[in-house]
Amino acid sequence: MAINRAMRTVLKALSYGDINVQSSRAFANIKAIDPLRRFYKTIDTRIYNGSFEVPTRIYLAGEELPVQNGMEGNTLPVLLFLHGGGWITESVDTYTRVCAGLAKDTGHVVVSVGYRLAPEFRFPAGLEDCYAVARAIYTNRFLLNVDPSRITLIGDSAGGNLAAALSLMARDRGEFMPRQQILIYPAVSNDYSEASPFSSVRENGSDFLLTRQKLCQYLDYYQSDGADRQNPYFAPILEPDLSGQPRTLILTAQFDPLRDEGEWYGKRLKDAGNEVEIHRIQDALHGFFALGIKYFHVQESYTIINQFLKENE
Repeated sequence: MAINRAMRTVLKALSYGDINVQSSRAFANIKAIDPLRRFYKTIDTRIYNGSFEVPTRIYLAGEELPVQNGMEGNTLPVLLFLHGGGWITESVDTYTRVCAGLAKDTGHVVVSVGYRLAPEFRFPAGLEDCYAVARAIYTNRFLLNVDPSRITLIGDSAGGNLAAALSLMARDRGEFMPRQQILIYPAVSNDYSEASPFSSVRENGSDFLLTRQKLCQYLDYYQSDGADRQNPYFAPILEPDLSGQPRTLILTAQFDPLRDEGEWYGKRLKDAGNEVEIHRIQDALHGFFALGIKYFHVQESYTIINQFLKENE
């Protein structure tokens, strides 16, 4: 279903203003008030990154939990989930419904990571938190009994950036290596000015909620200094050598300023010899994945995701 003229007018009216961190967080935190939360099967745990305890929430796909030293032969597939929010908002609490839905509809255990947020903790603090959790899970220093070949790294928006950067970091450090990743409308670039090489930044950067202006501000909040803009862990699309990356699924949205960079990143991964699928969700806006399984764009995405996961079984 295409976006009609009336809806475009509403979206344009809502697509204005600068980012206020505290207001954005207060608005995002409303999603943590979920009357269905008590029905979700979850376990909260923590993993240390140095002295910081990274909040980590496990969403169960069924009744049983495959714990270390208790059910060694009963490993379940895992989605290691990194949430979006422009590196400045959202949490394991605000993404509870998304992660519970993923667990239910994919049959995977979902592990959601509460990495530290900017601007209080700027690059690379949040990425290092994600890396610490991933290292613990992939090397079986975690509550779950996990087969590393059955772990899928997944993230949306800024979480897609973190997932892509984590895969690069894992390859470079050599401590573990994700076998596959799912990047949902990932932010992988470092420039959302008029000079951006991606036409979707200009075509979709003013009238569809996520604006070019806001993207520039997100990057400003996330970076520690200007030099970060040239770091591939900050902007994975800058990495000159994309060889040795996981099997990858990339989902983009038609009316998203991030659309073209996500698809270009996928093309570069494929050109570097990696196995890659790229799907553009027609008529969708940035952020659609958090709308819930009843939304038809989300249903389409789950169909694609489940097929991608099934091919690795």
